[in-house]
Amino acid sequence: MSREKMFYIDGEWVDPISSRPFDVINPATEEPAATISLGSAADVDRAVKAAKAAFPAYSQSSKDERVALLEKILAAYQARLDDVAKAITTEMGAPAWLAKRAQAATGIAHLSQIIKVLKAYEFSSTRGTTLIAREAIGVCGFITPWNWPINQTVCKIAPALAAGCTIVLKPSEFAPLSALLLAEALDAAGVPKGVFNLVNGDGATVGQAIASHPDVDMVSFTGSTRAGILVAKAAADTVKRVHQELGGKSANIILPDADLQKAVAGGVQACFTNSGQSCNAPTRMFVPTDRHDEAAAIAKAAAERVKAGDPAAKDTTIGPVVNEAQFNKIQRLIQSGIGEGATLVTGGPGRPDGLNRGYFVRPTVFANVRPDMTIAREEIFGPVLSILPYRTEEEVIALANDTVYGLSGYVQSGDIDRARRVAARLRAGTVHLNGAGPDFAAPFGGYKQSGNGREWGEFGFEEFLEVKAVMGYLTAA
Repeated sequence: MSREKMFYIDGEWVDPISSRPFDVINPATEEPAATISLGSAADVDRAVKAAKAAFPAYSQSSKDERVALLEKILAAYQARLDDVAKAITTEMGAPAWLAKRAQAATGIAHLSQIIKVLKAYEFSSTRGTTLIAREAIGVCGFITPWNWPINQTVCKIAPALAAGCTIVLKPSEFAPLSALLLAEALDAAGVPKGVFNLVNGDGATVGQAIASHPDVDMVSFTGSTRAGILVAKAAADTVKRVHQELGGKSANIILPDADLQKAVAGGVQACFTNSGQSCNAPTRMFVPTDRHDEAAAIAKAAAERVKAGDPAAKDTTIGPVVNEAQFNKIQRLIQSGIGEGATLVTGGPGRPDGLNRGYFVRPTVFANVRPDMTIAREEIFGPVLSILPYRTEEEVIALANDTVYGLSGYVQSGDIDRARRVAARLRAGTVHLNGAGPDFAAPFGGYKQSGNGREWGEFGFEEFLEVKAVMGYLTAA
């Protein structure tokens, strides 16, 4: 790739208005993997002007034209899949198998799903003599994270393009390489000039400029709750639509009638996948008090089978966390768990044995965790599991909901009706029963401080539409 220091604006690769080089660090080696340019408010303004100019024509394109464009994008992306997977491994440390089979593959899943949605979607209907029309919201600003860089970028770009919107994207400066490859695929697919634009940069400069820009009609942000609050405040003066997918501290409720071995081992795996860097990771495992020690022993065995190491090695389970700041935060939180009296079952501070370089974290399990402990309340975003005991179903539902977050929940039970009843009482945007995986057609998003709005499938698509009523559209009989 020769365009790391360039931005994609108005259908062309352009140099930044002023040069601010920034090294992208490979977290497995702690060495620079590439150097990008951090943009400025002036670069954002140039991109927004291009998107605004392109909107009138693109928003009036037909559904068939947009379906054809998305199909070309899908083909162009598939052609670059291996390159995208390698970039994800380099920029944020995902093991090669995860980068290709899960991380990069989500781009195909979201594009395929949105093509299906768009083909079936009806943009207008009548009620009496009134037309109800759904129209593209306008220029959309996207601020995306480093932990699932393609997933969180394509699940915004695909529905926005399907709806007829134009786009200004700021990927995370810590994981921008896969987004640059995506931009090359969009360009190869023939996206009209100005419809998609990319400006690299940090949140304080480029993110702030996107969120506050008067010609951006909607801003969609994925990241921490702290940063989401700043985005919402920056957007408030222009009363634009704000869509957010933020933090999580998801509960995994293992009911007394569950298969404990399967539920606990599966919960450990789900918590540690992607080095624990998933907003919906089941990081709080609730187990019956009388089976707490048994659950801790199962979790210990499962965690000690997790191998942290070189992302390119075939036997690696988890890679490093993304950067030094994240590594240091996780170490601080592990120390807080020890200091506040949780039982350290396995793992703990420092790097895994044999790894003296790279931001690798020891897969860690705490037991006898109290609900008021820091590790039970703060989002850690690393391979750290907290096991909390409970006595009754009523108690565990209350404990699960006792969080400022509400992104996901997990319920394990031998009785599906019981699992459904518990799921109905969880204050979370998604709930997984008995190990069920993701559904790309289902809505994804959270309650409370986990954000607002939904992504994925038809629900995510409709976030990019305004609703218009045209009275007297039909003549009364």
